[in-house]
Amino acid sequence: MQTTSVKLYSLHYGEAKTYLAAALFVLGNMALPQLLHTVHLGGPTWLPIYFFTLVGAYKYGWRTGLLTAVASPVANSLLFGMPLAAALPAILLKSVLLALAAGWTAARFRKVSPWLLAAVVAAYQAVGTLGEWALLGDLHAATQDLRIGIPGMLLQIAGGWLVIDRLIRR
Repeated sequence: MQTTSVKLYSLHYGEAKTYLAAALFVLGNMALPQLLHTVHLGGPTWLPIYFFTLVGAYKYGWRTGLLTAVASPVANSLLFGMPLAAALPAILLKSVLLALAAGWTAARFRKVSPWLLAAVVAAYQAVGTLGEWALLGDLHAATQDLRIGIPGMLLQIAGGWLVIDRLIRR
């Protein structure tokens, strides 16, 4: 796989485009978990709540990513009961870390590649796991993504690259 230059944006909170993009990514982060939760352990295995946060933050900047990162888990929890309210702090932490890491990486390197996306995923998972451990006080629970979420991380890397590079290039 190659590094590709694509048009990346850094939208601001004063732009309607920021909220429109975030709303679309939130809808994606609501639909994908509903689809994958039909499979046994689909959520913990595929980590679908993070997918469009990664895409949105990388393509449209950390502000769009941050809106998506916060609204997606809260909306899913309120509307569908998943994630459970008790899991929201850890998921919100990882979502926010993902949005910031993806937005920073895109702004810093101005290109997309599977390697850059892998670095983003590794960064938010590493720091997020430590934060989740601090929140929960349970290392075993905090490492759940690392133990069973590898397919989801690979989906974020490969799928994120395909969406950013091939589907929303402009």
